[in-house]
Amino acid sequence: MLKAGVFGAGHLGKIHLKLLQESSKYELVGFYDDNKELAAKVEQEFGYKSFNSPEELLALVDVIDVVTPTNAHFKVAKEVISAGKHLFIEKPITSTYAEAEELIALAKKHKVKGQVGHVERFNPAFRAIKDKIEQPMFIEAHRLAEFNPRGTDVPVVLDLMIHDIDVILSVVKSEVKDVYASGVSVISETPDIANARIQFENGCVANLTASRISLKNMRKARFFQRDAYISVDFLERNCEVVKMKDAPETPDDFAMILQNAEGIKKQIYFDNPRVEEHNAILDELETFADAINNDTTPIVSLEQGAEALRIANMVIDSFKK
Repeated sequence: MLKAGVFGAGHLGKIHLKLLQESSKYELVGFYDDNKELAAKVEQEFGYKSFNSPEELLALVDVIDVVTPTNAHFKVAKEVISAGKHLFIEKPITSTYAEAEELIALAKKHKVKGQVGHVERFNPAFRAIKDKIEQPMFIEAHRLAEFNPRGTDVPVVLDLMIHDIDVILSVVKSEVKDVYASGVSVISETPDIANARIQFENGCVANLTASRISLKNMRKARFFQRDAYISVDFLERNCEVVKMKDAPETPDDFAMILQNAEGIKKQIYFDNPRVEEHNAILDELETFADAINNDTTPIVSLEQGAEALRIANMVIDSFKK
């Protein structure tokens, strides 16, 4: 078992602490939070050991799980890597791309592994259909959330849209060509609503919308490719795959047949995979343990986390244009 510690004991930090304690792949050593009042409360309420300094905890673990506010990611991660410890860090990897590049170089120097917490990659619905997404040419994603003061220290692009940016980058095997975006600040100092159009070199276009002041929550994506339409609901954890194939000469009475202007007939059929229910956060933490133990590349590497941040920053820069 890998000895693990957590930096940050806020809302998400407490979830990570609970899952690390339950995991068969980690031994939870304890946590550090610079808010002494919060640390004492979490220790008393849940029984996790609170450490008085980062150095004290770092000396006793193999892995640190960083769940601090984004503006502290770089400083904390640098300290973790420099101590020779493996790093799991929540998204976005850092505040700037330059900081992310520095962390990547430092991780290579100290020969430690790092993974970024882009949890939607581990969403059961997405994992069920990912292998069926082949060369998508148009993608739509909507990520809407009711207002929550937590996370408003960064633009909605880094708070919400970056989830869909990472998912899309994982299935579109092409470089980003152009980004066009607009954002509006409604209640925060940074944009609360954003729309982005990302064009790839291979012709694929992704249209993303994110809002953190909606009346209802929604997390959906649709992928359109040759002879197939694939949808995934990250919130409800279900998915749908609609495919088309050449219609048989004598289709049965219940077959769904479409005929285009040229007279070509296609049969529509459904190929919906079974969604295996599991905890996505636990899954991402445990696959990171596997990557460390087996010396393999983490599913969401530091490099991939940095690339999602780079494209997210392109979206934000596009607002100013």
